[in-house]
Amino acid sequence: MAELIIQSNKIKENIRRLSDFFESQHIEWSLVTKVFSGDKTFLEKILTDDVIAKINSVGDSRLSSLKNLRAVRPDLKTIYIKPPAQVYANEVIKYADISLNTSFSTIKALDDAARAANTTHKIIVMIELGELREGIKRDDILDFYEKIFNLKNIEVIGIGSNLGCMYGIEPTYDKLMQLCLYKELISAKFNKKLRLISGGSSITLPLIQRGEIPKEVNHFRIGETAFFGISPLNNLRYNELHTDTFDFYANIIELEEKNTVPDGIISDANIGLTADYKSKTSYETSYKAILDFGLLDVDKSNLEAYDENISFVGVTSDMLVIDIGSNKEKSGKPRYKVGDKIRFKPNYMAVARLLNSKFIDKIYEE
Repeated sequence: MAELIIQSNKIKENIRRLSDFFESQHIEWSLVTKVFSGDKTFLEKILTDDVIAKINSVGDSRLSSLKNLRAVRPDLKTIYIKPPAQVYANEVIKYADISLNTSFSTIKALDDAARAANTTHKIIVMIELGELREGIKRDDILDFYEKIFNLKNIEVIGIGSNLGCMYGIEPTYDKLMQLCLYKELISAKFNKKLRLISGGSSITLPLIQRGEIPKEVNHFRIGETAFFGISPLNNLRYNELHTDTFDFYANIIELEEKNTVPDGIISDANIGLTADYKSKTSYETSYKAILDFGLLDVDKSNLEAYDENISFVGVTSDMLVIDIGSNKEKSGKPRYKVGDKIRFKPNYMAVARLLNSKFIDKIYEE
């Protein structure tokens, strides 16, 4: 099978470096592990005592993942990083210490579930700042907080926002300052202290280094930068972190010289995706290699081949075809043969899908 290689020590070092960086900035942070979908092997190998020592909490967007996290590390504080579905209030209370929320009826259900469990559930209320994803409207903030402050088994610990994840709205000093002003308004109106201003995800990190976040912003939810070493704001390496944390290797299961252009009538039976071959002629040939993964495993657009001479030909549910040209080295020797592996660099979405595929081997290297 094709293999996803996971560099455990480099990921752990990234997390420790981020912890030291946030500590120097007097910022708390939550490690978001949703890319691993609750994989227990990952949780056991990555979340060692030295790695989690300076992390506020570990978060995910799926209850099944938080359940696995609790099974592996029952001592960890957990955070559910999207507004919960109301019907799962009992499960949220059971597996998450903190949740991000935008709906009063859901928070009321969480309050009821927490009362039944004889516990108190912590929440951060998300504010809409332009991304048009989760968040209550700014005009409703005071009324919203007034209602939730009256709930006995809910502890409101903060205010937050999410930018850059859907429309790519960039976080700016002005937008984050809005969060700070709303927090001050709420504190003054209700004489309540909101401990956290959760300023966003990995996309916001470069602003810290540039001194472009208000000093009151004191909490971040970080996933991609910890595991891939880059900021999605510019896709550049962040703060000297490791970026070579994942590799994907696929096996060549067939290698033949074939025509460049398909022969015959192309019908609706075509279920795969193909490259544009209109500029080719029917008598051209090149070497085509078939690899042992397909659409069910990962989107080819989320993979980058290390060999720049490789080009995409087509993909179906379980196989991908690439063009490797003449398949000759300068010496005349073949470049590839059946049984060789092709190396790819996977991005965030590729890793998320590959980890969810039961047809891909996951190999952890120290």
